Amino acid sequence: MTAIVADTVHLPRTVARPIPLTRITAVELRKMFDTRSGFWLIASIAISAVLATAGVILWAPNDELTYSTFATAIRFPVAIILPLIAILAVTSEWSQRTGLTTFTLIPHRGRIIAAQSISSVLIAIAAMVLTFAVGALGNLMSAAVTGTALVWDVTFTQCLYYVLGMVLSLLVGFMLGVLIRSSTAALVAYFILTFVLPTMSGLLATSQQWFHDLQPWVDIQFAQSGLFVFDQALTGEQWANIAVTGITWLLIPMAVGLGFVMRAEVK
Repeated sequence: MTAIVADTVHLPRTVARPIPLTRITAVELRKMFDTRSGFWLIASIAISAVLATAGVILWAPNDELTYSTFATAIRFPVAIILPLIAILAVTSEWSQRTGLTTFTLIPHRGRIIAAQSISSVLIAIAAMVLTFAVGALGNLMSAAVTGTALVWDVTFTQCLYYVLGMVLSLLVGFMLGVLIRSSTAALVAYFILTFVLPTMSGLLATSQQWFHDLQPWVDIQFAQSGLFVFDQALTGEQWANIAVTGITWLLIPMAVGLGFVMRAEVK
């Protein structure tokens, strides 16, 4: 009997390369614009900036037609819209039941969260560049219409403080999205944290001296408000207030939320 011995064929083993974080970030950016609601939410940044600029030109006194006035007027609507974008960037995976597809294609949730955070910050920086440009255009137009002198009273350092404050506001919304993972509940929590708690904190600070001294260390909105004041520099104590409130209201809840995200069941 002749024994037939088959040669063993060794096929080359293919190694799957991980998807680059830049590509995931680009996908997350595109997802923000894909839906009509997402597109118009981002477009509302430009719309609100133009409306705020027009309002300053129409109703502000001539002696207040300065670049800082335009930047301050634009800040209020933009500071509300940016955290909403960050919230929806995270919660859409859980509220619209797309998380199962996303986490199946990329089974590393940490990379998805990182890409969502990077894309949200990129949107915030782009929005700040747009608002600065709209404010500068409004300043030029107001001088041409009213005949007043051009006043550029915002330094480059103050612009960086402004951007930092906006990014921190956006990250608060991002933290709520990661922690709660429900669009409706995260939006309600955001408005409570942004409007209800600061109002209660301010009332308590005006009536109780002990809390008046404690407020900068526990009220994140109050601590970060110094980043948007153009006529004074931040002191060391104010930076400490920002750091303490940021750790308490941002980093710790973010860490808790990330722990939930890594273990939560995707349905």
